[in-house]
Amino acid sequence: MGYTLNTMWFFYILQSLTKPDYFYKGSTGNLEKRLAEHNLGETASNKPYLPLRIVYFEAYITEKTARLRESAVKQSGSISIPLLRRIKESLN
Repeated sequence: MGYTLNTMWFFYILQSLTKPDYFYKGSTGNLEKRLAEHNLGETASNKPYLPLRIVYFEAYITEKTARLRESAVKQSGSISIPLLRRIKESLN
């Protein structure tokens, strides 16, 4: 079975353009649509940090694996700290 971006699920990290130390982690089946929803203020938790940009994503074949990755990154400092450090270094 072939996979396309339309059939993939994504774990993603957004960064605030006004407060660059703010990062939001999530998962979705449509990155462009989800970013637009965030920037329209449809996610209450990040309204004060708009606008946002995608700075990192990973693609998965199933929704379950993308959501498991999101959960693991949010719950484990041993995963999120080095990942965010690597992302911040790539932005410099």
